[in-house]
Amino acid sequence: MKDNLRLPPELHDSPLNGEDMAPLPHEDRTWTMWDMTAIWVGMAVCIPTYLLASGMIRSGLSWEASLIIIAIANLVITIPMVLSGHAGVKYGIPFPVFGRSSFGIHGVHIASLVRGIIACGWFGIQTWIGGLAFYSIWNVLSGQTASPELDLGKFIGFGLFWLLNIYFIWKGTESIKWLENYSAPILILIGLILIGWGYQNVGSFSGVLEQGRQLQMTTATLEADSENPVEYTLTLNLVTGLDGSAKASEVNIWIPGENGTHEMGWMPVTGAESTYSIPFSEAYSSGMVPVRLQLRNPDSALSSVISVLPLRHSDSGPPLGLYLIWFTAMVGFWATMAISIADVTRLSKTQSDQIKGQFLGLPTTMTFFSFVAIFVTSAAVITFNDILIVEDTPWDPVSLVALFQDPVIVVFAQLALIVATLSTNIAANVIAPANAIANVLPQKLNFRTGGVIAGFIGIATCPWWLMDDIGAILVFVSGLLGPVLGIILCDYYLIRIKTLALHELYKPDGEYAFGGSGFNRAAMLALAAGVLTALVGFWVPSLDFLYNLSWFTGFGVAFVLYYYLMRNARLKPAMKS
Repeated sequence: MKDNLRLPPELHDSPLNGEDMAPLPHEDRTWTMWDMTAIWVGMAVCIPTYLLASGMIRSGLSWEASLIIIAIANLVITIPMVLSGHAGVKYGIPFPVFGRSSFGIHGVHIASLVRGIIACGWFGIQTWIGGLAFYSIWNVLSGQTASPELDLGKFIGFGLFWLLNIYFIWKGTESIKWLENYSAPILILIGLILIGWGYQNVGSFSGVLEQGRQLQMTTATLEADSENPVEYTLTLNLVTGLDGSAKASEVNIWIPGENGTHEMGWMPVTGAESTYSIPFSEAYSSGMVPVRLQLRNPDSALSSVISVLPLRHSDSGPPLGLYLIWFTAMVGFWATMAISIADVTRLSKTQSDQIKGQFLGLPTTMTFFSFVAIFVTSAAVITFNDILIVEDTPWDPVSLVALFQDPVIVVFAQLALIVATLSTNIAANVIAPANAIANVLPQKLNFRTGGVIAGFIGIATCPWWLMDDIGAILVFVSGLLGPVLGIILCDYYLIRIKTLALHELYKPDGEYAFGGSGFNRAAMLALAAGVLTALVGFWVPSLDFLYNLSWFTGFGVAFVLYYYLMRNARLKPAMKS
């Protein structure tokens, strides 16, 4: 196989062949195990990774549970990542060509373009994040204040970062390899610096993590007195410093009533957990009108106003469904790469390089950087006096950096964010859509032009709006991508036993044209069944577990159905060409 990966002359001008679609001979590959590790370090260290860790804690999970879910989920997704990457190394082909064996020479466009469009959306999100870093640097150097709204400066920063991405796209895969190799150690060093900052400000690792438990608490609860239905108890759970005392010193409470809102006035905070008796009118005891409160400290500005509704029962802790949703979201975070990883592994010299590199790079880096996010956020809660309640916590690096006053620190931190975001964006969100687009017209498009088109699609997704609910997006995307991966792996390992008729992949009337239609009906049916089964859980509340586990649901249904439909199909023997 090593000596016969080049296509014969009669296939050079095939409409299914192109500059970046042809098999890559082993002698032309330059990526080692460390290159594979570096690309995963570059992809995993990014703001969305940071946001996922903090998002899990905000939803009610402990930091220990969050970290365990992240570690296990990324270990789980690395397994199909390695399995899917096998064909890239063995045959030197990108995913759009590999997928022809299971979906057909035309059917593969459905799988690759869906994967590519999702990547374009992520490209837009990451580019917007990188643009905000440029925007922040400008504000620091010019002395201006950042606007919470969309403004021209943010779009200029977005444009600058977009052009930086396009530069590396135009330079090709070797420039991407260079970027990842140089950014990986920088990103690891930045993570260690952040941990060092937290340790220096608090004085101990255990102290930071113990204080970090404050992140999952509910700031205020309002419960009715069982004996007096119009008397309520307001309980405040306030952020504390290292000495255990509440950072907020006073609270003001506004109570709704039949004749308007009544202000109780500023009252002293009695401790980290403070309780107040609230007379609550019968007319408002249904819980439809919230009590509002505000806290302050002489050394800081007022915190945000909080609204709290009466509770009817005590919270019994996070439900099982919450763990399942976040586990699925974590798996779905890299579900796109699990499908198209052959785009990268085709550059690897050996199977050992891609296997070891991926296991060294993906689960370890995701777990490490998620720990950095948890540790740094916990340390920030203790360190900054402006954080009086959990809602004030800087959940993302951009908000954290904004709390520092030193321009040198701000500029350094934002440059680090630019490096982290660029390395993730290029590797995770450009290679796959560039190849998917190039595969539409292989003779006319290549990686460069496909990448530039993907960049414009990323702009068209309006990423400044997409960022509102990343977790929900991931669960939905998982339901779309799980079935694609299930079909690919079933076809490669169980139907074709890791043996493809390489030259047939480039013939318009060959084995993978499936009778001339170019679509494998079995793959189309299995894909539809997998996606619809996952979505049933979204539409039918009693079957919500199907949607909560959408990646696994779609993967399993598509895998089993595809195998059943294909096991009796008359497949031509895959020839070792």
